[in-house]
Amino acid sequence: MTVAFLVEFSVPGVPAPAGSKRAVTAGGKTGGRVLLVDASRRSKPWKLDVAAAALQAMGDQPPLEGPLALAVEFAFTRPKAHQGARGLTAVGRRSPYPATRPDATKLLRAVEDALTGIVWRDDAQVVWQFALKRWRERPGCAVKVGRPPDAN
Repeated sequence: MTVAFLVEFSVPGVPAPAGSKRAVTAGGKTGGRVLLVDASRRSKPWKLDVAAAALQAMGDQPPLEGPLALAVEFAFTRPKAHQGARGLTAVGRRSPYPATRPDATKLLRAVEDALTGIVWRDDAQVVWQFALKRWRERPGCAVKVGRPPDAN
């Protein structure tokens, strides 16, 4: 299964999930519009960082059309508590994968939201996706967008 990636970029910083949504009223107590906003305070700055990196990677290119593939590797720094014998099992200390919060799907949702209107028109165009969380020396994420296998 081969994916032809068209856009690749990295974003430094601690990845933040797109949290649960909460409804807020805009425009006063009566007759105002109801807006859905992320419950996570860290989500907005992270999405802005992802969007800025995507804009730079896309250059003058318009948003991609048709079905797309998305692969994202999220990197987190291992907590100092993992170094000692307390806090994790031996298997957890050896694992290269953080089986901890935030979950990969919420992290992926934040990236998809940030790329909308820049890399693609609508995140519904993503038909193939891969998300990976790893312990790394520096936090951030690596994003690749392209054509899914067998797409014509």
